[in-house]
Amino acid sequence: MDPLRADGACQALRTWNGTADIAAMAAALRTLVPALPEAGAYSADEALAAMRDLGIFLGSLKRHGTEPLSLVPEALPVLTELGRRTGMVPRDTVHHYCTWNPVGERRRMYTGDAQEAHLQDSVRMVFPSLRDGLEKGSSLSETDPLDPKFALLMDELAALLECMVESITMVIDRVSPHWFARELRPYFEEITVGGRVLLGPAAAQVPLWLLDQVVWASDHAEPEYAEFLRESVPYSLPRWRAFYGHWSVVPSVVSRLVQCYGDDPEAAELRHPQLRLSAEALIRMLRVVIVFRGRHLGIARQAYESEVRLYPVGSGGAGVDLLRQILDLTRQTARMSGGAGVPRHDQAHPLPRTCAGARAAQSRATASTPHGSAVPASAPSAVPAPSAPSDQPAPVPALNGKEAPWRS
Repeated sequence: MDPLRADGACQALRTWNGTADIAAMAAALRTLVPALPEAGAYSADEALAAMRDLGIFLGSLKRHGTEPLSLVPEALPVLTELGRRTGMVPRDTVHHYCTWNPVGERRRMYTGDAQEAHLQDSVRMVFPSLRDGLEKGSSLSETDPLDPKFALLMDELAALLECMVESITMVIDRVSPHWFARELRPYFEEITVGGRVLLGPAAAQVPLWLLDQVVWASDHAEPEYAEFLRESVPYSLPRWRAFYGHWSVVPSVVSRLVQCYGDDPEAAELRHPQLRLSAEALIRMLRVVIVFRGRHLGIARQAYESEVRLYPVGSGGAGVDLLRQILDLTRQTARMSGGAGVPRHDQAHPLPRTCAGARAAQSRATASTPHGSAVPASAPSAVPAPSAPSDQPAPVPALNGKEAPWRS
């Protein structure tokens, strides 16, 4: 989908970024900005695509040292309207930059480097599983740890999260931390929109943090991480913001499990044998998260070494120290739940066959149309049915939760 007819300008942007041609970028952005009545008439899908394409110009201008809306102030009311129409912040997010980005020749990129495409794909590949994972989290928040369904749901969540490990492994193998820190990170800086400072697209906006909230963070997070969670909420989808609001006022999954054990864990397990199965399933899920977070911390350390970095923190506002704290909190939660042998981040972690299913779902979700467009699958509801033919765009839920087709 190309409501701004921006394909040509987005291709040229890679060259303009290479030569720091601010004048050409600003001129192109002015041309792309639609009239406000036209933007107001866009469908939700068109509004998301328009924000994606305007956003990549905003980030490019900021990367070269200028506040984009100071150069192109006429974009402000349009950004505000697009944000209102989609229920999201009035700038682009990681969802626009990665998951709602076409594949193939129409891919929107800042640099055109293959490493940038690998980073985008590493986010795109996990969204179907994370979206489903959040729905599992919603079910877990309402399931008694004594119910046999609890362990089944937790194991299903663990299987879905395995793709996070596969994703970070791909990044380690294919993306240089030095290249990211020096070449790509500058495009993800914050900009000011109508007096509001908004972060750029960031991996921190991928909603693993929201699963933390339901599993343990609603009542066990340290203040710094709790603040980071609150600051991440505006960049998520409307349904996910509703999840955060609800999960913030109810006991976490871990708290409910610990409460079931009471003061005498051995007696509790004798009375309720299912309790141990529930605890073991929770620990298995947390181990997957620990492996992912450990590997993420490793590459973040390399990217933000003092002699390499241009910025002290990531584009999502988190520094390496916070990443270490999150990893430690996740390990602590696993131990509190009864986990032994919690893995180090550098230990091998086999990927189960369920990841192949997630990859197949992602492949269906990004199947090319005859015009080279892609079908993102990050909307927070069900994945396309397995029977959907791989050569046809699969329907995904729109922002209001109703099934609607998307075209990139």
